[in-house]
Amino acid sequence: MNLLASLRYLAALDEHKHFGRAAQACHITQPALSNALRALEREFGTVIVRRGRNFEGLTPEGERVLLSAQRMLHERELLQQELDSGIGKPQGSLSIGAVPTAMPVAARFCALLQARYPGISPTVRSMSSNELEAGLESLSLDMGLGYTDRLRANGPSLRQIKQYTEHYFFVRRAAKASKDLMQIGPKITWAEAAKYPLCLLTREMHNRTIVDKAFQEAGEACEPVIQTNSILTLALSVAEGNVCTVMPGALVGAVRGYRELEALPLVSPEVRTSIGFMAQGGDPSRTLEAALALAQDAGWLRHAAAHSGLLSI
Repeated sequence: MNLLASLRYLAALDEHKHFGRAAQACHITQPALSNALRALEREFGTVIVRRGRNFEGLTPEGERVLLSAQRMLHERELLQQELDSGIGKPQGSLSIGAVPTAMPVAARFCALLQARYPGISPTVRSMSSNELEAGLESLSLDMGLGYTDRLRANGPSLRQIKQYTEHYFFVRRAAKASKDLMQIGPKITWAEAAKYPLCLLTREMHNRTIVDKAFQEAGEACEPVIQTNSILTLALSVAEGNVCTVMPGALVGAVRGYRELEALPLVSPEVRTSIGFMAQGGDPSRTLEAALALAQDAGWLRHAAAHSGLLSI
C-alpha cells in the first residue's frame, strides 16, 4: 500500500463528499479509490469511512486519520517545494481561497504573482468565509483573502495582512449609458436604497450579513427579489433586468465596463470592512513566502486600493 497516495484519496473524499468525484479528482477509478481506503482501514485496524449506498461521512477515527493525513500531505508538499526551488525561484503550487466579493482582487494578485514567479502555479477558489477559515485550519488552503474582522474566537490563529478597506455602492441602470466607464454617481442612503427591488448575495455569505446589518441600522427590513452566490449574476441581473444591487468597491471596479450602469456611494450608515490575506503561522513554504512578500509590497497595495476603494477615478 502506498500510504501517501491512500491519504491523498482520503483527503479528496472529504473534499468532494462523493466516491466517484473523489476518484475523478485523483485520476483513478472508483474501485481503485475504494480499495485503497479499505487497505488504509486494514493498516490502522479501524473503520475510517461510513459507507451506505453513498458516502455518509467519516467515523470519529476517520476524522483523526484525516487530520493527520492533511498535515502529512502538507509537509510532503513543503518538502517537494524546498527540493525543487532555487534561491529566488520558488517552484510549486499555491492554493488560495477568497470570498466572492474579493475575487477580482484575488485574480489580480494571482496574475501578478505568477508573472513575477513563473514557477508558482496558483489555484484560486471562490469560498464563503466559513469554507475559507475551515480550509486554512485543515491546511487545504495556503492563503485566504477575506474579512479579517470576523475570524471565529475559537478558530485558527492566523497571520493577517491587511489589503484594503471595502466601501459599498448602490448599483443601478443609468438613465443614459456613459461614453466610457460606469459612472460614479451622487451619494445615496441605505434607507433610500431599500426602496428599490434588489438582487443580493445569499445569506451564507458574510457580505450579506454586512449588507443586512446596514439596512437594519438604517431602519429598513430589506428582502431581495433575487438572491445568488455568484458575483457575475449581481451585475447581469442589474444590466438585463429591473433590479438594483449593493456591491463593494472591488466588484464595482471589476464591472466598470458596464457603461449602462451607475454606482452610487452608500451612506447613513458609513460601512467599512477590512479585507486581508490570512495564512497559518510557522515557517511558510517557498511559494507561500513569495506570496506573503507580494501581499506586503507597496506597489501591489496601491494597485489593490485603486481597484477596491472609493473608485473616485
